[in-house]
Amino acid sequence: MMQLESMYQEIILDHYRRPLHAGLREPFDAQVHHVNPTCGDEVTLRVTLKDADGEAAVADVSYEALGCSISQASVSIMTDLIIGKPVSEAMEVSAEFLRLMQSRGEAEPDEDKLGDAVVFEGVSKYPARIKCALLGWMAWKDATARALAGAGASGDFKAEEQR
Repeated sequence: MMQLESMYQEIILDHYRRPLHAGLREPFDAQVHHVNPTCGDEVTLRVTLKDADGEAAVADVSYEALGCSISQASVSIMTDLIIGKPVSEAMEVSAEFLRLMQSRGEAEPDEDKLGDAVVFEGVSKYPARIKCALLGWMAWKDATARALAGAGASGDFKAEEQR
């Protein structure tokens, strides 16, 4: 088990040192700024949606993050997992990650859904760190909801897609 945990720590540190999709990009449909008041970690995140066969899909997610390795690695892994997916599928991945974070180390993570995000399994045992791991995911959900609401007004995406 220790070998697995050290491998997980390596993946987290790798994403922390070389974050994927970092840097705010244009164009974007919505931008949010989230702060974890417990530790001061923060993320500014932008979402760009596109129409994929009548369903909203994640065209791009870009961000600037400040804070601990867990919060920064989590947003890096998240962007890699959800860019290109339909929003409905990305929301399922997000829900699965939340379930893992709330499991207190008791859940069997769904590797098919979570990919590299399974490395945060150990984090779920430390309540103070859970908010760090969830920061980027919550910002993404917030920005996506805003993007869908905005696009709904312009008629690009249908309101019923906001499950």
